[in-house]
Amino acid sequence: MIEILLLIFGGMALGYLLRRNKQVIRVTERLIIWSIFLLLFLMGLSIGRDPIIVGSLPSLGLNALLISIAGITGSLVLALLLWKSFFRKKP
Repeated sequence: MIEILLLIFGGMALGYLLRRNKQVIRVTERLIIWSIFLLLFLMGLSIGRDPIIVGSLPSLGLNALLISIAGITGSLVLALLLWKSFFRKKP
């Protein structure tokens, strides 16, 4: 755990020192994007190799759809209530 924290804080310090260097920022952004693509690919590879997960994908997909719809609906309702309570025009 200490190694992870040292890496995070080391990266923060290095990022702070190099924050004005446009070339470093551009290269870092590309590395981050390609790292995310690689992680997504490897995650898909490991999911595709597991017969239990592949067999339960239909039910997992339905659950994910229902959770997503509930989350979006709740967010929209709360945003509407907040909008009406804070930005309502007073007569």
